[in-house]
Amino acid sequence: MPKRSINTRPDRRGHFGPYGGMYVPETLMAPLEELAREYGRLRRDREFRDELKYYLRHYVGRPTPLYFAERMTRELGTARIYLKREDLCHTGAHKINNALGQALLARRMGKQRIIAETGAGQHGVATATVAAMFGLECVIYMGRVDMERQALNVFRMESLGAEVVPVTAGQQTLKEAISEAMRDWVTRVRDTHYVLGSVLGAHPYPLMVRDFQSVIGREARSQCRRIIGRLPSHLVACVGGGSNALGLFHPFLQDRRVRMTGVEAGGRGVRPGQHAARFATGRLGVLQGTRTFILQDRHGQIATTHSVSAGLDYAAVGPEHSLLRDLKRVEYTHVTDREAVRAFEALGQWEGILPALEPAHAIAYVIKKAAQWSKNDVVLINLSGRGDKDVREVADWKQRERKGRKGSS
Repeated sequence: MPKRSINTRPDRRGHFGPYGGMYVPETLMAPLEELAREYGRLRRDREFRDELKYYLRHYVGRPTPLYFAERMTRELGTARIYLKREDLCHTGAHKINNALGQALLARRMGKQRIIAETGAGQHGVATATVAAMFGLECVIYMGRVDMERQALNVFRMESLGAEVVPVTAGQQTLKEAISEAMRDWVTRVRDTHYVLGSVLGAHPYPLMVRDFQSVIGREARSQCRRIIGRLPSHLVACVGGGSNALGLFHPFLQDRRVRMTGVEAGGRGVRPGQHAARFATGRLGVLQGTRTFILQDRHGQIATTHSVSAGLDYAAVGPEHSLLRDLKRVEYTHVTDREAVRAFEALGQWEGILPALEPAHAIAYVIKKAAQWSKNDVVLINLSGRGDKDVREVADWKQRERKGRKGSS
């Protein structure tokens, strides 16, 4: 008897099983419903799809290469390792796939102003980029702490003509930036579209962002058959909100022989306030429009999070990931800051590629678990961004580590 297919289609209100939905103030219900209707129409519109394909090819630089990491493969001595090179997209990360799709959607809806939140800065840069290309007003909300960690990306956004607004509430990171962007949207829904950057938030964002990012997995699937002659044994991607991971995983969900692992931020260790591994210690709750796994205390207050990577430092995970975990279709794990920094350096020294700290978590998992594979296996890692933005953060982290070792000796 054939196995049942994996079904993660959301219902009309955006529920992925018990997760997802539209948990927002009444003032946002009308714009969200308008957005859901318009996106539902455009995702079936050939002219819209062709326009998106044109810009993905001629502006973003797709398809991105599937690269055989020959020296990494040799050093690990087990599976053949391939990298899906999203770091080679224009702006340096997968984020532009979604930003471009949403900018085209905003134009079709007659919106002349776009806003976005950003943590690591790559989504902000991608949004500022497409806003400049299409002549749209652009405002980016970014936590003050993340602005300090990602000063290069702040400069890039401003150079592209965007206004970058520092957010000083709470932890001054991604969660607070999303809250500020939502407040802005409430006040200017007539002329503004909110370009949410991951598979988070209220419906239709988790569905819409996943669709725009699924170009990654569609390309990878075709490239594997053409270049390797088979599908990979294992897919690995980092998971913050989870858009790069779902973008890779979704086109492979029905391929039962392909295992999948999402890697969260283990930070300094899975202790309160020291990590962002939602599936390790999180509980079901509602945050910023969606029902999913969230790091929170016993009173339901959102917990403090930490990661060396600004892009993984968020208290909730995308609702479709929660469903895929329940279905046991994707395994979720975490690696520490130290393991991610070592992987950042290892890939640079093995392949001449500096990964962003986000996909360095996926690299770290493959290094740590290499012995579980054989030489007949093929492991594909989504290299979702390049590491230029993180060089200073890695240098600062190593300096703190050296001082810590001297202080304890």
